[in-house]
Amino acid sequence: MKVIDIIKGEKPSLSFEVFPPKTSDNFESVMKAATEIAELKPGFMSVTYGAGGGTSEYTADIAEAIDRLGVTPIAHLSCISSTKEQIKSILEKLKNRKIENILALRGDIPKEGLPERMEYHYASELAAEIRGFGGFCIGGACYPENHPESKNSIEDIDNLKKKVECGCEFLTTQMFFDNNILYNFMYRLLRANVDVPVVAGIMPVTNAAQIKRICSISGNTLPQRFLRLVDRYGDNPDAMKQAGIAYATEQIIDLFANGINAVHIYSMNKPDVAAAIQSNLSEIIK
Repeated sequence: MKVIDIIKGEKPSLSFEVFPPKTSDNFESVMKAATEIAELKPGFMSVTYGAGGGTSEYTADIAEAIDRLGVTPIAHLSCISSTKEQIKSILEKLKNRKIENILALRGDIPKEGLPERMEYHYASELAAEIRGFGGFCIGGACYPENHPESKNSIEDIDNLKKKVECGCEFLTTQMFFDNNILYNFMYRLLRANVDVPVVAGIMPVTNAAQIKRICSISGNTLPQRFLRLVDRYGDNPDAMKQAGIAYATEQIIDLFANGINAVHIYSMNKPDVAAAIQSNLSEIIK
């Protein structure tokens, strides 16, 4: 099934993300987590893609397994270090495995730096390549607080508009902790005539150590209400986990109530966190 058909449906969509292992030693444990999350029967599940394509084969393996479990998968695909020949090969593999959905990403710049000869510079170029290949529903990423490399919000929205023009049928947001940030972002998209569904990305913060990493990666604005929660419960792992799940749940309820009908949970391969949030929303997404 195509993700665009799921998120455009009348029923609220709740989906989850899993990420592949870096080495084969951890493959079974990741597959176990992915299977347990799939048993929750979410709207769909996304499978991330390692920097430089290091886990690309695992991405396809896990996505295919999720599909066999009766859940629609979407495979992440990044292009920053790839050649057109490599991308074509990956698209052939995904097609052969009957994976119909791809999230087109530029990808993080590798630690060793960029290759001397780059065939892709932007996610929009990858989206166009996938559209030309044919047969896939294509999603793109967006940052409600602007991409870290954008000069300003105008440039950021212009780049998103280009992604859509190149083939992205929907956008999934980076995590945010204040829903008003998303609502303002949606207004800017509307003004720019970027008319595709937006899936809201929510990160349940279940331990205080996640905060530093979140801020270093995306520079998220952290509301005082959220910071007080971390200050109060950050030293108590069980309490922090419960509070983080409750905060994410409250965000999601507000999003659904305000017409955002698709929410994607960055569940960090944690079936218990995914199950707790789904349980909290059982009657809302019924």
